Amino acid sequence: MKSISEKKYSVVDLFAGAGGLSYGFLQTGRYEIKAAFEDNPNAQKTYRYNHPGTAVYGDVSEALKLDLGSIDVVIGGPPCQGFSNANRQKNHAISQNNSLVKKYVQAVLHLKPQAFIMENVSMLQSDVHRFYVDTSDSDIIQKYEIATEPSEIQLLDEEFWFDGVDEIVSNCNDIIRYLWENENDYLVLNVLYKFRSNPKKLEASLGKHKNRLINIIKRFTAEHDEADHIKHEEYLAGLAIAQYFSDTDDIGLESLCVAIEPTIQIQRMLSKAKEILDSSIVVAEYSHERSLVAKVRSMAVIDYIESILGASSNGYYITKDVLSAAEFGVPQKRMRCVVMGVRKGMSSEVTLPVGLANGQYRTVYDAIKDIESIDAIYDATEGEKGVPIESQPRPISALGKLLRNSDRLYNHVSTETTEDSLKRFKAIKPGDNFHSLNADLKSTYSNPERTQNTIYLRLKYDAPSGTVVNIRKSMWIHPVLDRALSIREAARLQTFPDSFVFFGTKDSQYQQVGNAVPPMLAQSIADHLCEYLDGKRR
Repeated sequence: MKSISEKKYSVVDLFAGAGGLSYGFLQTGRYEIKAAFEDNPNAQKTYRYNHPGTAVYGDVSEALKLDLGSIDVVIGGPPCQGFSNANRQKNHAISQNNSLVKKYVQAVLHLKPQAFIMENVSMLQSDVHRFYVDTSDSDIIQKYEIATEPSEIQLLDEEFWFDGVDEIVSNCNDIIRYLWENENDYLVLNVLYKFRSNPKKLEASLGKHKNRLINIIKRFTAEHDEADHIKHEEYLAGLAIAQYFSDTDDIGLESLCVAIEPTIQIQRMLSKAKEILDSSIVVAEYSHERSLVAKVRSMAVIDYIESILGASSNGYYITKDVLSAAEFGVPQKRMRCVVMGVRKGMSSEVTLPVGLANGQYRTVYDAIKDIESIDAIYDATEGEKGVPIESQPRPISALGKLLRNSDRLYNHVSTETTEDSLKRFKAIKPGDNFHSLNADLKSTYSNPERTQNTIYLRLKYDAPSGTVVNIRKSMWIHPVLDRALSIREAARLQTFPDSFVFFGTKDSQYQQVGNAVPPMLAQSIADHLCEYLDGKRR
């Protein structure tokens, strides 16, 4: 009979991505990943290559149908935007990813593991990270006594309100009648509107999209009905665009933007209203006070999880907290919420692992200095094949030695640098970002002041990095080289070893790295969980 220290626990990984969480669990030597669920084809390929003994499935819904046998632990990081009262997205009312948290909870209930781990955005533990209540929630809310409260979904600002609009947004047929079939028409007009404070970009965009705009003009001016407010606003927008392209061209750019704004705002409203109906959100009323809003109810995401999985004597003791990856040896200031549940009866309480909060964190230097002299390539497919690498490069840190477990460097692929980008790279010092640039180097951005601090960030060798996301989109810069950080360098910051190969398009590989749980953090969580599974914390 195996001793407790030799026993291996079976794991199912939901929303597995590239497999960072799974990899960390495997590194302990105490777990076997029985099945993984990931519906992104590129991430699936990456997972299969790096976890050859695991059955990989697509949609998580399959976990509710398959007989996977006895499962000890369910892990995973379901995407969840929720919404925050302080920071709601303007263009969409509801994130379709929210249903994935519900699927995770359903899978835990179905698989009945001894424990579960869920990793998510740090805001998850906050009361402001919420779901809108839909019709499918009513029985669950009543059964598990989940607290809800009134909320509002803003649809249209006061200045664009018109008589009859509340009837339109509550009627599916009216929404479909007025919502444009071709979403690209909206996207083009919205791009023009976004460039309203940048005349150079606005004029360039007008020229670029001239053919589509001419077709929009024809459609807007063909069905003029002054008594129909929405059609009339489209007609006025069409006239303004036509006037701009006419020989006389006596309309200014500012006036053009003023003319197209109402119809853009109305389309946003219709899109949100359709989302509400499609998602079966329960609307008490559409109210016009300061603006047009849908009055709904909402529940905190963490309340939903804890109320359902913590219910009954056979449920789970649950704990949650935001863990800093830097405190667990990761050279990155990544803050993520970890929710851990252990079956009642296994322990009278449950805690999360505690990291080393002494400030002596691993740095970007520790992670990538030893590959600084290796030229990055630009072909993602070639990067999957890897390039030979010397066995004893100098200097190399303890972390570098730990991650260097291959004689080839895979995915050392970067983005080719444009002339404009190179000028920016050369002007930005370590620790600085886009905002440190002179105005003449910001001209290609529509609204430079609103650019995030993570854009064009040059990393510092002597500190941990910020949270690794899709650094291709953010254009993170190497600490000393004038190029974007490579996929492998980003993977090193996440503590993926060099033998871990990513597949897919270049953007997909960057995204897979950014979405992943750092394996070194995952290993610490897995080691800690073992103490409960082994009965040492009973």
